[in-house]
Amino acid sequence: MTGLTVVQIVLLTLLAVVCGLDPYISGLQLSKPAIAGFLAGLIMGDIQTGLFVGSTLQLMVLGVGTFGGASIPDFASGAIIGTALGVVSGKDLEFAIGLSVPVGLLMVQLDILARFCNVFFLHRIDKHIENKEFYKINREAWFSLLPIGLSRAFPVAMPLFFGNQMIEKVTAYAPEWLMGGLRLAGATLPVVGIAILLRYLPVKKFIPFLLIGYLLAAYLHVPMMGIALFGAACAALHFNKLNE
Repeated sequence: MTGLTVVQIVLLTLLAVVCGLDPYISGLQLSKPAIAGFLAGLIMGDIQTGLFVGSTLQLMVLGVGTFGGASIPDFASGAIIGTALGVVSGKDLEFAIGLSVPVGLLMVQLDILARFCNVFFLHRIDKHIENKEFYKINREAWFSLLPIGLSRAFPVAMPLFFGNQMIEKVTAYAPEWLMGGLRLAGATLPVVGIAILLRYLPVKKFIPFLLIGYLLAAYLHVPMMGIALFGAACAALHFNKLNE
């Protein structure tokens, strides 16, 4: 068992289940990696690590949605595992993010499997409709959430339970090129996410604001909160100008 307590493992597993079910039952945006990482950091007692891992993974899913029933990487579960194991193992944050990425990609296949299992409940609903047992349809709809929840519970619970031993074995036997690749992936993810975002934004129209933001961050070392507030002020001025 890892350095995690039983309570932490249970809470993190339940968090993964809730984040997985959120798009279907509440829409509170708990499935966003930034929020999932923050909550995982809260459980682990290290909010800073949770926010760092979650916000970095958030850059990878900007503008991505499960439209038409499509399955996308579940980086919320990845943020939970990365935050927990990153805090327990004491590894650098880039390494924790590197572990989160394959978890998120694996969840694509498990999400497809969960949706496939839901076909069973759809057939039962069809049978209830034929028998005019409409009051049973709502029950089947709730039962159909079980595969979704389990597809998040098991992949998160297992690494959390055996995580420390698994990480030690991986770091002991894995070649340096693999470990270096994980660190490199974690370090480059923000760049890739920002590049994807800029691809769909009207950058040419607002290139002066982009340059100002770069100068504030790179040369004046203004914190992100300050840059965000400056951007909000610029957006307000532009909006007011359009309404004149």
